[in-house]
Amino acid sequence: MYIYPDNLKSKATLWLWQLKDIGIIGACAVVSILFLTQAGFFPPIVLTAVYAFLTIRFEDTSILDFICYACAFFFTRQQLYEWRYTE
Repeated sequence: MYIYPDNLKSKATLWLWQLKDIGIIGACAVVSILFLTQAGFFPPIVLTAVYAFLTIRFEDTSILDFICYACAFFFTRQQLYEWRYTE
């Protein structure tokens, strides 16, 4: 019996994020705090907060994944439609 979810096949998560996202959020937070304290520049910390919100995972999907799937469906991937008339 495994303690790790899905018999060691799922991605590692911490709280509501995957570990990759935690690393990106942490690095961006450090840079954002440096910008805020040294230059008084707010946009990096806002972008970091938006990224952190978009990567929250519920039931193995995130808002960012959904947005990427929607953009691929509507804009980047060609849709193939077959029209047939049968009697």
